[in-house]
Amino acid sequence: MANVLIVEARFYEDLNELLLQGARGAIEAEGHSHETITVPGALEVPAAIALAAETGRYDAFVALGVVIRGETYHFEIVSNESARAIMALTLDGLPIGNGIITVENEVQALARARPYEKNKGGEAAKAALAMLKLNERFAR
Repeated sequence: MANVLIVEARFYEDLNELLLQGARGAIEAEGHSHETITVPGALEVPAAIALAAETGRYDAFVALGVVIRGETYHFEIVSNESARAIMALTLDGLPIGNGIITVENEVQALARARPYEKNKGGEAAKAALAMLKLNERFAR
């Protein structure tokens, strides 16, 4: 049984709750345990994963958050840099499912966050577990 850490950027509380439902459901369906921590925003998610990974207490990680395009360039910075940092951690061997959704508006976010629609939280959890299996397969 794996212990999975869900790191959520809880900027949009109602949307994040839906992502969390999907992630938790997917992890529990596979018989694994999970914990959840909250960070201020999507840019803080990779740092929290890196810190948690150093403890050795977690086998896999799920990054959750919602970034909705606004009127400024900030959307691109948050979207690109959070994804880049998560990718860097995965290239270092951490099994991470990236469920930080980046959308144009709240309608798109709802469709992606709802567990009974696109279920991006559940998909991210499944991706983390799949990468954990690969890590175990290729472990030296």
